[in-house]
Amino acid sequence: MGREKVVSEVTEEKLDKYFDVTGRALKKVKIAEKKDFDWKAAAEDFLDMAQRYFDDAKIFREKGEIVTAFAALNYAHGWLDAGARLGLFDVDHDSELFTVD
Repeated sequence: MGREKVVSEVTEEKLDKYFDVTGRALKKVKIAEKKDFDWKAAAEDFLDMAQRYFDDAKIFREKGEIVTAFAALNYAHGWLDAGARLGLFDVDHDSELFTVD
């Protein structure tokens, strides 16, 4: 059984891909009108997304896809950070782990 190739460096191609996706997303975003929503369901959704990306990062790491694992970890933390900043999560004013306060 052969070992999978370990990808442990960010290539220009990978960096270009992430710049492209994020750049297109930034251009597409529009501030939505105020809506009433289920706060708890939103918090659970953000937490679920963070956990899924965290779990994916572990799988990517096991497969040797280090760069993709790193990206998934950043997505996971981004969901947590956004939830904390919106006030969906109580993080006890922890500005070391979150961009709050």
